Amino acid sequence: MPHNPRPDPSRTPSRQGPGQRVSDPPARPADRAVTDRAVTDRAVTDRAVTDRAVTTRIVVPVAHSMVSLLGSGDQILSVVERLVTSDVHVRGNEITLTGSPADNALAAGLFEQLLLLLDRGEVLTPDAVERSLAMLTQDGGDKPADVLTLNILSNRGRTIRPKTVNQKRYVEAIDRHTIVFGIGPAGTGKTYLAMAKAVQALQAKQVSRIILTRPAVEAGEKLGFLPGTLYDKIDPYLRPLYDALHDMLDPDSIPRLMAAGTIEVAPLAYMRGRTLNDAFIILDEAQNTSAEQMKMFLTRLGFGSRIVVTGDITQVDLPGGTMSGLRVVRDILEGVEDVHFATLTSTDVIRHKLVSRIVDAYEVYDAEQEAAGRGGPQRAGGRRDDVKRGPR
Repeated sequence: MPHNPRPDPSRTPSRQGPGQRVSDPPARPADRAVTDRAVTDRAVTDRAVTDRAVTTRIVVPVAHSMVSLLGSGDQILSVVERLVTSDVHVRGNEITLTGSPADNALAAGLFEQLLLLLDRGEVLTPDAVERSLAMLTQDGGDKPADVLTLNILSNRGRTIRPKTVNQKRYVEAIDRHTIVFGIGPAGTGKTYLAMAKAVQALQAKQVSRIILTRPAVEAGEKLGFLPGTLYDKIDPYLRPLYDALHDMLDPDSIPRLMAAGTIEVAPLAYMRGRTLNDAFIILDEAQNTSAEQMKMFLTRLGFGSRIVVTGDITQVDLPGGTMSGLRVVRDILEGVEDVHFATLTSTDVIRHKLVSRIVDAYEVYDAEQEAAGRGGPQRAGGRRDDVKRGPR
């Protein structure tokens, strides 16, 4: 039977008052190692408690069928499961989320917005799910259900509306300001949404005509060198605007509206010397205007009119040494009352997903070229720091 020596008074813990920690004797090296390991183990345990999975239960109202929420063949559910971190389990009309509190909150918020979209008569698509989650992870407070149900125009069963937060803010800016600049890469809907707002304004009798214009850069505004009539010469440069009109209006009505002058599509050179009253005017591909052309165009604004200028400053096709009017106009007009600059990015691209990746890749490349002191492939018409800016 082991011998138990009497306790040494010098090693007996001192008694402390209530709520106070009892002091321990100095630990030997071996004891200290055990103590350190215990502290480490306790820290790991505390972290596990903090990050442990919790369960969140969502009861879908009986007014909604689960097929409308989860999609045919669980198509929508599969997209949600791929996008969120929490585990998603469905039983009857109950959805159970298992994950960290933050992950569950994000997933629950996504289902809440999807249910709101259903409440407003929308049909869920994988694209709507992906864009809804992207909006929920952004700062700004815009709710996906509010963005994706902001209808601008409906034609032949097709509704045109913004699909991202930046697009919604761009559309709202057109309603609030007389002159709006929509600047962003290809595929962000800057021209398409502007034309939808123009058609909406015409149908609501807010304006009496629509004027669409583009610079004919490749012809250097000297169209005589091209074969055919004047219409044949300018048509290739204005064709994208015609295509958009066909999406928004009855195709049979377009020739009649153009013959009456209600809709005018013309190259930018034809704007000189005019005052445009009671019109919705859109300048597309504005990065290919010179500083002088931009000033000329903006000063065509008449009473009761509004202007939307769209362009992509990374795709300047002007001859070398010519400064892009779209690049310099922001420095000149920033802060002027009733003028607004809306910026769209690769996250607002509505085309094939690869387009946004291409845009990002080119932005990285251009930044690297600028850092190395060389202009990127699209810099010929752009403003460099060593180029003198136009007159204010």
